[in-house]
Amino acid sequence: MIPYRTIEETDDSIETLYEIQKSKFITHLRHVDSEEDARAFIQSMKKKYFDARHNCSAYVLGESADKQKSNDDGEPGGTAGNPILEVIRKNDLTNVVVVVTRYFGGIKLGAGGLIRAYSHAAVLGIEAATVLAMTPFIQLNEVVSYDLLATVEHWMRQKEIRSLEADYAENVILHLLIEPANLEAVKAALTDLTAGRAALTTGDESLIAIPADS
Repeated sequence: MIPYRTIEETDDSIETLYEIQKSKFITHLRHVDSEEDARAFIQSMKKKYFDARHNCSAYVLGESADKQKSNDDGEPGGTAGNPILEVIRKNDLTNVVVVVTRYFGGIKLGAGGLIRAYSHAAVLGIEAATVLAMTPFIQLNEVVSYDLLATVEHWMRQKEIRSLEADYAENVILHLLIEPANLEAVKAALTDLTAGRAALTTGDESLIAIPADS
C-alpha cells in the first residue's frame, strides 16, 4: 500500500477569505475521491458564486497523485489554476479539490500579483483544513488471559500502540494496529512481556488516517 496525505472529509467545504487591492479571493476546498466528485464541486462553486469574475480551480487525485488538473477560468494563462495546483503539490496532498473565487476590486494585480494572490489564497485554505496521513498498518490480533490484560494495556499505552475495539469472551482479543516495519519487533516484545502466553496472529494491512505533523 502507498502512504499518502489528504484532508479530512467534512460535510461542508472549508472556506477562507483573502483580500488584496480591493479584490476578494474566497477559497473553498474539500476531500474528493474521483474526478466526477471534483468536477461536481467546482460546478457547485461556480453556481454559488455565479456573479464572480473568476472561479479558478485545481485538483489532485489518486494514491500516487497521478491525476492532476487546473483551470484559470478566464484569468491570464498560468496565473491562477497552476499556482493553486502547485500549493497542493507542495503540501504533498491528493484526493483534494480547491476552488478560489475572485471578486475583482477594480485594481489590476498584474501576472505576478495574480500568481502570488492565488497561491496565498490556496495556502490559507489548506492551513484551515485538517491534514491526514494515510498510513499503512497491519492488524496484529493478540489473545490474552484477563490476568495479563492490565500488563499488556499498560505496555500499549507506554508505546502509544493504536488499536481497534477489543473482544471480551473467555479470553480477551486485542486488535493492535502496527506499522509494517515494526511488526516483528512488536511481536517479539509481546511474547517476552507475556512469557509466551499470548497467542499472536497477523491480520490484514490497511491504510489508517492519522493527523499529519505538518
